[in-house]
Amino acid sequence: MKKKKLLSRLILSKLGTQHSPLMLALIVMSVIVLGSSVDKPIYTNLFTIQRAIAAPTPRVYAQRITPSDVWQLVYQQLPDFPRENKYISKENGKVAENNTLVNRLITYHIYTKGRAPIYRLDWKLTLADYLGANEIMYDTSYPGNDTLRNNPLESDRDAIARLTRNQRNDLIQVLVNIFNPPSKNTLSPNPNTTPSPTTSTTPQPPQRGGAELLK
Repeated sequence: MKKKKLLSRLILSKLGTQHSPLMLALIVMSVIVLGSSVDKPIYTNLFTIQRAIAAPTPRVYAQRITPSDVWQLVYQQLPDFPRENKYISKENGKVAENNTLVNRLITYHIYTKGRAPIYRLDWKLTLADYLGANEIMYDTSYPGNDTLRNNPLESDRDAIARLTRNQRNDLIQVLVNIFNPPSKNTLSPNPNTTPSPTTSTTPQPPQRGGAELLK
C-alpha cells in the first residue's frame, strides 16, 4: 500500500510539470507494471483459496450403518458363515463374542482399505486380499490387533480360503444389499382387492332413432 501511495504522488507530481509525451508514457507504464507486481500475490492467494474451497471432499460411505450393525444382519442371512469369535479381549480377559470374522472383514474393507461398501468389485478385491491374490495384509493394521490377545489375521485368511466360490459370492451379495438396498420399483398387488371389470373397447353400432328423439 505504501508503494501505491508513493507511486500515486510521483505520477501526480510528474503530470503537474511539463514533460514530453514520451516521458509521461514511460511513467504511466512503470506505474502499471509496479502496481501489477504488488497485487500479484493477492490475486494468487485469492485463486488458491477459491480452488481449496471448490475442491471436492472425499465421499463418506456407510454414514448410517456401522460394522457392529452389519455383521449381525449378515449372520441372520448367512447363519452357517464362520464366526471366528473365540478370541480373548485384552481389556477384560473375556471372550470377545461380538468380534466376529464378518465384523473384522467389514472394518478392514471400509476403514483400513477405504473401499466403498456398495460395489461388488470392491468386495471382491477385499476377498482377494484374504486369498493372497491382491494387496498385502499387515498384522499391525488388521482389525483386532489392538483389542485381542492373539491377532486373528491368519485364522481369518484360512477361514476365507475354506469358503467355496458360491459362499463368497453369497457373502458379497448380502453385504452389497445391506449397504445399498435394492430399490422397490414395483408394488405387489393386494390379494384382498378384486380387479375391476374391464370395459370393452370394441366400437358399438349406433342406435337407430336417436335423431328422432332430438326433434
